[in-house]
Amino acid sequence: METNRQKKIGGVLQRDIADVIQQALRDAGVQGILVSVTKVSVTTDLSIGKVYMSVFPHAEGDKVLKEVNSVKSQIKHQVALRTKHQLRRMPELSFFIDDSLEYIANIEKAVKGDDNPLQNPDLLERRKKK
Repeated sequence: METNRQKKIGGVLQRDIADVIQQALRDAGVQGILVSVTKVSVTTDLSIGKVYMSVFPHAEGDKVLKEVNSVKSQIKHQVALRTKHQLRRMPELSFFIDDSLEYIANIEKAVKGDDNPLQNPDLLERRKKK
């Protein structure tokens, strides 16, 4: 369970990390890729922050994640400059792709389309009996 302090720090970091990443994309001249920070969860001791990013189009997710991880220290430095009056210590950042929107879209597509497992149970994987 997250404390109020963790939630507040997560919210501040989420906003600032999103700004830094979007500015870096603009500076690099990257077009056609939309990156948003969906959630930042911080450990209770505030030493580690897990950053979940949503990337559109989804196919670019791995490429964006690799690029973000290669400049992780610069992102951390930029965010630290923005939060120096709010945080004493900047948490270590770990970046992950948040594929929940893609997952929801696949469920919606499956229920609406021909891939509906309720109408065609053969689509579901069979459980192995032990």
